[in-house]
Amino acid sequence: MASPPQKPSESFVMPAHLTLPSRPVAHAGNIVSGDRWRITVLDAGLLRLQWSPSGRFEDRASQAVLNRDFEPVDFVVRENERVLEVITDRLHLSYDRGPFSTHGLSAQARGGVSSYHSNWRFGSQGEANLGGTARTLDHVDGRVQLEDGILAQHGVACYDDSHTVLLEENGWFAEREPGSLDLYLFVYGRDYRQALATFYRLTGDQPLLPRWALGNWWSRYHPYSGQEYLALMDRFEAERLPFSVAVIDMEWHLVEIPTEYGSGWTGYTWNRSLFPDPAATLADLHRRGMKVTLNVHPADGVRAHEDAYPGVAEAMGLDPAQRLPVAFDPTDPRFLRAYLELVHHPLEADGVDFWWLDWQQGRHSRVAGLDPLWLLNHLHFLDSGRPGGPLGARPLTFSRYAGVGSHRYPVGFSGDTVVSWASLAFQPEFTARASNVGYGWWSHDVGGHMFGTKDDELATRWLQLGVFSPLLRLHSTRDIFNSKEPWRFDERSRTVMGRFLRLRHQLLPYLATMAHRAHFGRQPLVQPMYYDHPWDDDAYRVDNQFMFGSTLLVAPIVRPADHSTGLARVDVWLPPAGTARTRPDEDPPGKDAGQVTGEWVDLFTGTVYTGNRWVPMFRPLEQLPVLARTGSLLPLVPEDDVSSATGVPSRLELWVVAGADGSFDLIEDADDDAWARTPLSYRHGPRHATLRLGAVEGERTTVGEHRHWSLVLVGPSAPGDVDEVRLGEGSLPVTAGPVPGSLRVDLGRLASDTEHTVHLSGRLEPGGADPLTAIFDLLDRARIAFADKAAIWRTVNENSPAVAALSLSALGLDEPVRLAVSELLLARA
Repeated sequence: MASPPQKPSESFVMPAHLTLPSRPVAHAGNIVSGDRWRITVLDAGLLRLQWSPSGRFEDRASQAVLNRDFEPVDFVVRENERVLEVITDRLHLSYDRGPFSTHGLSAQARGGVSSYHSNWRFGSQGEANLGGTARTLDHVDGRVQLEDGILAQHGVACYDDSHTVLLEENGWFAEREPGSLDLYLFVYGRDYRQALATFYRLTGDQPLLPRWALGNWWSRYHPYSGQEYLALMDRFEAERLPFSVAVIDMEWHLVEIPTEYGSGWTGYTWNRSLFPDPAATLADLHRRGMKVTLNVHPADGVRAHEDAYPGVAEAMGLDPAQRLPVAFDPTDPRFLRAYLELVHHPLEADGVDFWWLDWQQGRHSRVAGLDPLWLLNHLHFLDSGRPGGPLGARPLTFSRYAGVGSHRYPVGFSGDTVVSWASLAFQPEFTARASNVGYGWWSHDVGGHMFGTKDDELATRWLQLGVFSPLLRLHSTRDIFNSKEPWRFDERSRTVMGRFLRLRHQLLPYLATMAHRAHFGRQPLVQPMYYDHPWDDDAYRVDNQFMFGSTLLVAPIVRPADHSTGLARVDVWLPPAGTARTRPDEDPPGKDAGQVTGEWVDLFTGTVYTGNRWVPMFRPLEQLPVLARTGSLLPLVPEDDVSSATGVPSRLELWVVAGADGSFDLIEDADDDAWARTPLSYRHGPRHATLRLGAVEGERTTVGEHRHWSLVLVGPSAPGDVDEVRLGEGSLPVTAGPVPGSLRVDLGRLASDTEHTVHLSGRLEPGGADPLTAIFDLLDRARIAFADKAAIWRTVNENSPAVAALSLSALGLDEPVRLAVSELLLARA
């Protein structure tokens, strides 16, 4: 007969670093209760609804919910013999005071952020839930069913926390009362940002990711030797392909083991034939500025062939000489302590920085509601940040999603996807919708894990999406023909891949600022378009498009190029660049003829687009639509300075999109909480503009006494459009910029403790790339009849853009050709 779950003694206390701080007791004035029901008004838009068969109500934290100590809330209670009503500024609850039922418990959103559909009844999630995420994409070829999130287009969403474990004060776990219900009702209408901010307050914030995690990760399921792995890193460096994280998959440990011990899938003992000196190999990777993670499959526990076995067996009260296996048992505190301290800590002493937890053995343990995956994520994350641990104040783990609250344990491993265009097409939506449950740091198998067919275009487009994903990790399965080194693809793809891998490291100043925003500002990095435009119906129709941080609109290419043009198509919704509607009764932006709809600029092509419309966009392999509003500021590492290093750079390149006022606060630290803030602002005028680089605030030593700055101004068509760029008393030379319709100015080495003002004069309104030049290049590459090329060229030269676009319809052209030319003609429609 199996032994019962091990329960810790009353004196048992989890080590302090493994106990998650929580504030689970609600303010007494926020509670309305009866004999077996209790309603807690946590916020004007958030209710906790409890039903207890025994009348004992639970105040402990749970796996998902940590904090209920919200301030007192203004609300009204009305009741009679038939019904109890709870009313706040955001909601109206009706309850018959009986067991929760569809007819007896309902709520409706109220106020200016709701619609007439904004209602909910118990047992129904309500209409138009915007979705959350899923545990894994293992073996998925295309779409997967997503769990519900805490946002709904009709304004009311319910999270059921009835089946998770409770957290004891001593850090251990407890089962819930059978038959009890514990619901959280989010009633925020379409005020999605406020709903998310409240969700994070309830469940805990996203941790602050270290800078190095934001760079490129190399991963491959392959039996590397230590020497082979280091040689690969040498080649990456020689080819200027930067990587900041070294992922070593499962064959770092013994996999060929005696049959009496079972499968070699689980293992904790270095394979010395591949890694004769593991500590030296990992130290070499550290000298290159890289962090190291190892893959582990914990399910089979610790067996007698492992180096750690004697100590673990003794800790579990077993005689090591009997060589009995130590089973993986997350319900036994003795095992968990041995698992961390005797198995993993010695490997961390060898140089392992954090762990890739590859758990695929289900959701159940011997404690009802205790998901082993959640427990592994919880303990490994906290343990990685212990005093004297490998990561210090910025803990990290790498594992699959284990339900609501998993955003506290980044980063997410989304699983073993199939190599296919269908898999790629789903990942933008999958990543963005995860934000609807606060899960902001996914790491996908970029390029796909297994099966499929070698496709250079697919691999390149997937890498481009990876650059604009929360984490970029190249990965592939154990197959000598399936790997993601750029030199294994054709020359064009190889060149593009290298450029984009470097671009990811160029983006580090921006990404680190967005990581600060994610933690302190409670905003996920990747956001669906409806966060900014909740009352625009079009915002809900663009699954394959998202905001990447505060500045960049990204529309990934997820289908192959058309043969005739050599270009791939993506249909892009360009929102009005001004203020979005916040109420359903407001007129949509741009309704009045005189209202400015704003403009967007593609940062790869320099093309300027009028907002508030749909545009089919066509791009060669070298590009995808990445757009910024006029007035945007984007800090980058100069391309020439890119390396595997991820620290605060000594040189910065500031991209400014001309055409409107804008600002950006650059937030930096070196993973040590020595924060420096550099306020940046641009004041636009059609003939005169001012750029201010503010004095560094906070810890100036983080950025140094001086820093070298350069300016890329996107908008003017040529350097000759700018009459003068002046810094102080001197004029600065202007050269052509890195994209059409841009210019570059070297501002030099500037003191960090001083504000610097750059004055610009000339024709500063955005002109963008010359459409005729772009059309000629498109036609020159196109695989169409020469006569058609000539007819198109004559049409666009002899007519206005609008007339030319209309005339193209009469030429009998294939649709991709006609639409690609029309995109360029009508970009500023």
